[in-house]
Amino acid sequence: QVQLVESGGGLVQPGGSLRLSCAISGTSFSIYDMRWYRQAPAKQRELVAGISSGGSTNYPDSVKGRFTISRGNTENTVYLQMNNLKPEDTAVYYCRIVTAGSHIYWGQGTQVTVSS
Repeated sequence: QVQLVESGGGLVQPGGSLRLSCAISGTSFSIYDMRWYRQAPAKQRELVAGISSGGSTNYPDSVKGRFTISRGNTENTVYLQMNNLKPEDTAVYYCRIVTAGSHIYWGQGTQVTVSS
C-alpha cells in the first residue's frame, strides 16, 4: 500500500521559514512527478511546486523565489523549503506523486500557519 506522510508543518511568524518533508513508501514503481499543493479554508486546492523525474521544477508566481522543491537522494522523499513566509501562505500542505502507470497518490497533509 502506497503511503505519503508529510511532516514539518507548524506555526511560524511572517518572514520565517519551514521545511516540509514527504516520506513515500509502499511503491515499487518509478515516480515520475512529485508535487506540493496547498488548500486554505474556503479555497480550492492549488499547486505550489512541482518537480519532474528529470529534475525540472515549476512554481506559481505567488511562491516563486520563496519556495524550493527538491528530491531526496532516493525516490522516497520530497521536500519543500519555504522562506519569507507570509500570512497568505497559511494552509494545509499536501504532497502528491504520480507513478508509472499514471497512478496518483496523496498524503494526508500538514498544517502551516503563518501568524504573528
